[in-house]
Amino acid sequence: MANRTKFKVLFLLAFSVIICWRNYVIVIGQNNKPVLVALNKAESTLAIIDANEMKVLGKVPTGDNPHEVILLSDGKTAIVANYGAQTPGNSFSVIDVVAQKELRRVNLLPLMRPHGIVELGGKVYFTSETNRLIVRYDVTADKVDWLMGTGQNTSHMVVGTVDQKRFFTANIGSDSVTAFEFANVPPAGSKITHIPVGKQPEAIDLSPDGKEVWVGLNVDNGIDIVDTSQNKVAGRITLGERPYRVKFTPDGKQVVATIPNTKELAIIDVTSRKELKRIKLESVPLGIVFTKDGKTAFVSAVQNDFVLKIDLEKGEVISKVETGQAPDGIAVWGM
Repeated sequence: MANRTKFKVLFLLAFSVIICWRNYVIVIGQNNKPVLVALNKAESTLAIIDANEMKVLGKVPTGDNPHEVILLSDGKTAIVANYGAQTPGNSFSVIDVVAQKELRRVNLLPLMRPHGIVELGGKVYFTSETNRLIVRYDVTADKVDWLMGTGQNTSHMVVGTVDQKRFFTANIGSDSVTAFEFANVPPAGSKITHIPVGKQPEAIDLSPDGKEVWVGLNVDNGIDIVDTSQNKVAGRITLGERPYRVKFTPDGKQVVATIPNTKELAIIDVTSRKELKRIKLESVPLGIVFTKDGKTAFVSAVQNDFVLKIDLEKGEVISKVETGQAPDGIAVWGM
């Protein structure tokens, strides 16, 4: 009888260890699984997508009319800029993409119209369009801990260097790019330069080596290239149409621009500054992100509303998924 009882105890212990190990493996697998998210502006939700299968795993409500989103380096947390529609937005949604729920709604008042957003050094930098600022949010402390004015109208998008010593904003209403240069991580001694560019600069990206900023021009239908060593325009690429977003591939060799009016992606060689090809689409492309190898792009598109998975080498859509109404801001992690 004693042996039978001992056997049952050992069996239960072994079974418990197996179950715990199984759950541990599942949790680790979830944390390391690639994540793709897209914002549906018209319905104010974040869609969480299986990037391999291109299936929507779930949706999470956000603040009104969210425009831009980032995934933090943990791969589990999304920060959503709630831009607002008729009424200016003033909040972030902090979302757990594994649990598929909003953890908190961050009240940013008196800051309004949060838009362009990037994570650098564990901090979140973003633009406050109405207040004409770049701002830093400490996710761990859950508070804004630094800000600085651009002095320009409609400071829409922001990019920055990994060391957090240089930032650039595209200022739609002032036809300028503002360059911020810091002696160290802000707050620190700084220099601000307003760089004149073409009409209505909106899209912006910084080359991986930090030497150039490419700026999309809504009215002039092209891209101005800013030499960051001189803080001045060093060239222009004419596209004939407005580029909604311009993004460097991870290796810095190409820039891909989404062209809404013609439903195309324009692929541009960075060294020669020549357009290589265009990829025709059935929907209007907006936001764009890449896999780490730069071979695949995920593009948010409207009319009809999809997130597209595009093989850039073949120049074709290989998969797509309906995520909701008017997908725009998009982010990917882990692939």
